[in-house]
Amino acid sequence: MTVQPIVRRSVLAVAFAGLLAGGAYAQSPDSTTQQQDIKQDKKDIRNDKKDLAKDRADRNADQRDINQDKRDIKSDKQDVRQDNKDINSDKRDVHQDNKDIRNDKTDLSKDRADRNADQHDINQDKTKLAHDDAKYGDNSAQAKADRQDLHQDRTDRNADQRDINHDKTDLSKDRTDRNKDVKDLNADRKDRNQDVKDLHADRKDRNQDVKDLHNDKTDLKQDRKDRNKDQKDINKDKKDLHKDRKDLKQDRKGHK
Repeated sequence: MTVQPIVRRSVLAVAFAGLLAGGAYAQSPDSTTQQQDIKQDKKDIRNDKKDLAKDRADRNADQRDINQDKRDIKSDKQDVRQDNKDINSDKRDVHQDNKDIRNDKTDLSKDRADRNADQHDINQDKTKLAHDDAKYGDNSAQAKADRQDLHQDRTDRNADQRDINHDKTDLSKDRTDRNKDVKDLNADRKDRNQDVKDLHADRKDRNQDVKDLHNDKTDLKQDRKDRNKDQKDINKDKKDLHKDRKDLKQDRKGHK
C-alpha cells in the first residue's frame, strides 16, 4: 500500500469527524434556545391562566352586579308605582277634604243665618209679649201665645247654636284632616322623587356593569387566544427540540 492513499483516507476521516463535531456544536445552541423558548412559553401560559381566572372572576362579579341592579330597578319601579298610587290617593283625600270644608262653611253660614233669624224672632216676641202684657194682662190669651212663641224661638235658636258649634267642630276637624293629607301628599311626592332618582342611578349602574361585562368578555376571549397561541408555540418548540435531539443522537451514532 502506498503512502498517498493512506494520507487521503486520513484527511477524509478528519474532515468527516469535523463535520460531525460541527453538526453537534450547531445543534447544541439551538436546543438551548428551544428549551428557553419552552420555559418562556410555559411562563406565558401560567400568566395567561392567571389572566383568565381574573377575567372570569371579573365577569362573574359584573354579572352578579347586573343581576342585583335588575332587582333594584324592579324594586324601584314598584316603589315609584306605589308612590304614584299614594299621591293620587292623597290628592283625592285633599280634594274631598276641601269639599267637606266648603260644605262645613256653607252649613255654618246657614246655621248662623238661622240662629240670627231666631234671635230676631226672639227679640220681636219679647217686644210683642211686653206689649200684650201691658195691654191685655199677663194671663191673657195673647200673652200666653206670645210666651209660647218666645219659648219655641229660643228652642230653635239654641238648636241652631248647637248646629253652629257642631259645624265649627267639623270644620276644624276637616281642616286638620286636609292639612294632614297635604303633608302626606308632600311626603309621598318627596318619596316618589327620591325613588325616581334611585331608579335612574340603578339604571346607570346597570348600564356601566353591562359595559364592564362586555369588556371582560373581550379580555377573556383575547386571553384565551394568547393562551392557545402560547400552547401552539410550546408544542412546536417541543417538536423541534425532539427532532433536534433525535438528529443529534443519530449524528453521534454515525460519528462512533
